[in-house]
Amino acid sequence: MQYRVEKDSMGEIKVPADKLWGAQTQRSFENFRIGTEKIPPEMVTVFGYLKKAAAIVNKELGVVDADRANAIIAACDEILAGKLDGNFPLSVWMTGSGTQFNMNVNEVVAHRAMQLLQEQGKPMIVHPNDHVNHSQSSNDIFPTALHVVGVLLITRHLFPALDTLHQTLQEHSETFRNVVKIGRTHLMDATPLTLGQEISGWDRMITRNKEMLTSGIDFLRELGMGGTAVGTGINCPAGFDGKVAAEISRLTGETFHTAPNKFHSLSSKDELVVVHGMLKALAADLMKIANDIRWLASGPRCGIGEITIPENEPGSSIMPSKVNPTQCEAVTMVAVQVMGNDATMGFAASQGNFQLNVFMPVIAYNLIQSVRLLSDSMQSFTTHCVAGIQPNTKRIEEHLHQSLILVTGLVPLVGYDKACTIAKKAAKEEITLRESAVATGWVTEEAFDANMDPVKLAGVKK
Repeated sequence: MQYRVEKDSMGEIKVPADKLWGAQTQRSFENFRIGTEKIPPEMVTVFGYLKKAAAIVNKELGVVDADRANAIIAACDEILAGKLDGNFPLSVWMTGSGTQFNMNVNEVVAHRAMQLLQEQGKPMIVHPNDHVNHSQSSNDIFPTALHVVGVLLITRHLFPALDTLHQTLQEHSETFRNVVKIGRTHLMDATPLTLGQEISGWDRMITRNKEMLTSGIDFLRELGMGGTAVGTGINCPAGFDGKVAAEISRLTGETFHTAPNKFHSLSSKDELVVVHGMLKALAADLMKIANDIRWLASGPRCGIGEITIPENEPGSSIMPSKVNPTQCEAVTMVAVQVMGNDATMGFAASQGNFQLNVFMPVIAYNLIQSVRLLSDSMQSFTTHCVAGIQPNTKRIEEHLHQSLILVTGLVPLVGYDKACTIAKKAAKEEITLRESAVATGWVTEEAFDANMDPVKLAGVKK
């Protein structure tokens, strides 16, 4: 491999000749060989937006000259287009402020901007700190990036996945609205409902989660840029914070505002904890839905078996013909990962000492992973499982008419105690509820039939 020599305040260091990064990136790359987790590419994209917005505002305010600012903007556009991929190699497990990642972006942008200026016949130095990072600090741009990446990922990836799952569940709820089945509470028989009603509960979980997240991400629309090192805005020109928030809004198509108190923005991560808590709530509901589906589809002969789901792949290396609810299993594994990530988010956010939280790279990693996993798993779950749900009407009928809990329909007629006696008599003598009720003399055959219609008990209007 060929190298070039780069220099920073600590001296010289060799950098791969085919890479655009500089000395500070190389030092971090060599000093933090920890794990395999890298700063996610979503953060690279967001930093591309932020550096571009800063350059535009710096040019407008006259603190960076037009030639350099335009070259910085062009280099950022290349980041956003994916043309500079491969130049952002740093580990999550670095300085907790994310300074080295900020400098990684600064160095790549500066190096590429100088190349672009050279091509234009305007050779000049573009300094990663003095020009690309002008009016900024790692301490305010990294918190800003956390907010922006949260909003963009949730609106662009999570919400479309939620909408697709919602539409599919809504269609099933309507299609199966008259399929009456036995209900279950405590994993025990309960009064009837329809399969459509049961699925409508799942659907409402999804729509409610979107409502909560839509409200929650508004907390992320306040940005810390302009606070620089500790929140005072040292070395930042007047008006930069409001203008850069407006420019970020224009570039991303999302609404952002400058935070009214930058000391809060730099030191607290409470807003991110709130939003990730909402992601955990979604994970909890997805866990419930996936578990319900695999319970209802269990069998095919020795389980509940009231619905069928698509058979996507063989389920066993030793048991022929076995097929497992693999999409449900994937969703539930994602759910527990998100719940674990939420614990990490909470612990990390609690560690803001004085004017800065220094757990930001791990916050970024967990937030992005949670949104990505939830989005991808919902798309897969919807396509390969939920869309193919069908009722097993024969099994549903068998379970419905075997249940003794249907006796609840007789309570208005004979009271709780006598209804309980009828049910216990049916169980002990292994006869039907109808036979038991009529045998007691408390209920006529006509009255039983009128009060024990499962469709009526499920609240379905004929």
